Amino acid sequence: MPLQQWIPQMAEGCVLTIKLFLITALFSVPLGLVFTFLYTTKNKLINKIVGLYILIMRGTPLLLQIFFVYFGLPYVPVIGEYLTINDRFTAGAVAFILNYAAYFAEIFRGGLLSVDKGQYEAAKVLGMTDMQTRFKIVLPQMFRIALPSVSNEAIVLIKDTALITAIGLTDLLKVTQTIVNRTTNISAFAVAALFYLVMSYVLTVFFKFLEKKFSF
Repeated sequence: MPLQQWIPQMAEGCVLTIKLFLITALFSVPLGLVFTFLYTTKNKLINKIVGLYILIMRGTPLLLQIFFVYFGLPYVPVIGEYLTINDRFTAGAVAFILNYAAYFAEIFRGGLLSVDKGQYEAAKVLGMTDMQTRFKIVLPQMFRIALPSVSNEAIVLIKDTALITAIGLTDLLKVTQTIVNRTTNISAFAVAALFYLVMSYVLTVFFKFLEKKFSF
């Protein structure tokens, strides 16, 4: 099969890869922020529950989590039938969102702890409420500090989307494997690598722009 015939097929697979990336980023970042607030609350029970969740999600393979969400949830005692996700893409997206939310929670927590304590005191002197302090003073600084780590995690995410092939979705990697199996021409792997490199490069440029824009 000529190279020019591979490109449209791989581009179609790339659409699913990008779709999964965008959905995961869209939901996991705000969810990770919520987990950060819960993890840093003064309630010890909530701290332990969120801490355990983050430990489990970061301490077990994402591939295992994908399998559990798609194949395992229906077998959860009592409530399994209500947790069943029949759509493969939805199941994969849920697994990705829950996994990456845990990573982003830790990234944001690190950024939160890096904000100078004097900022809180200064805000109090100015008569700002806790809510105003958090959203106007602390969060902007936290995001600026966390941005390089978020950038790294985003690049890891675009590559991790390849794991979705494990439940039969035709993303970029799956299309590439099919082409290689059909044609026995391993050049398709090089083309796929180029697709991933381009996506990673675009993300790198985007986050460098954000870092420059928000540096102060």
